[in-house]
Parts: sequence; C-alpha cells; structure tokens
Amino acid sequence: MDENATPTPELDAAQHDYLQILDAIQSGALRLLAGFPAQPSGLRIQVGEVTVEAQWPQGPGEAAVSAGAAPAPAPATDAATEVPVTDPAIRAPSVGVFYRSPQPGAEPFVAVGDRVSPGRQVGIVEAMKLMIPVTAEAGGVVTAILKQDGDSVQFDEPLFSYSPE
Repeated sequence: MDENATPTPELDAAQHDYLQILDAIQSGALRLLAGFPAQPSGLRIQVGEVTVEAQWPQGPGEAAVSAGAAPAPAPATDAATEVPVTDPAIRAPSVGVFYRSPQPGAEPFVAVGDRVSPGRQVGIVEAMKLMIPVTAEAGGVVTAILKQDGDSVQFDEPLFSYSPE
C-alpha cells in the first residue's frame, strides 16, 4: 500500500461510525453514573461489538490496603496548574490519553502565553488508537496547562485554561 495515499472515504466513514459509537458509550455512561446515589464499584457498557469497562476503588483507604504498599505521594503542586475558577477551559473531547505535541519529541501545540483562535488545535486525545484533535472553541490566551503528555483524561476534563479575548 502506498504510504502517501490519501485516506479512502470508506475509512473516513468507518472512523465516523466508530466516533458515533464512542459518543454513545460516553453519553450512556454519564447518564448511568448520574442515576446512582453513590459511585458504583464498576461499570460495563456494550454497544454493538464495542465494550467499555471501568472499575473504581470503593473507599479512600482501599488503594493502600495491599501488603507493604507505601502511601501514595502527595500530588506535586505546580503554579501553572493552579487556575483561577473564573478562567474558562479547553476540555477533553473524549476519554483517553492526552498529548500536547503532534508526535514524540515535537514542540507542543501551545504553551502558556500563546494566543489561540477558535478552531486551533491545541492537543490530541488518543482513544483506542484514534487520534482525536483537541481544539479551542473560543479565542484567548493560554493561562495554564492542566494536563501533561501521557496523562489519562476523562470526557470534558479541563486540559488548558485560557483568558478570553
């Protein structure tokens, strides 16, 4: 197969169908979780041939119960991640792994202080081998980077904060 060949319409349609299934799973999971009085220990959703399963610890001490486990270190505080509540955020379009650069070793799409315009790509979320662009919905100046390369992110989780223009 020619490496320089453009994607076929069938591949684009398949990716579109996959994204629709992923959206259905996400919205279904959010609806189900909203209906529980407390967070469940696990959730499994199947749409067609796609199954997504998530499990959560049951109590605050459960993670440290295993024999010889050291307590988790306190999260490092970084001035860049302390964001005023008034700043709007650019959010994750999907559950997945967040990347700030188009490829390993490349410069990040944006840095603190960069001006972004609506539609500008600022990152990527990888979900099941699909690279989903993260774009700015409004113009402004990036004030903080809230997630780093390789961080797992949830749907609608803030990735960057910005000051609107």
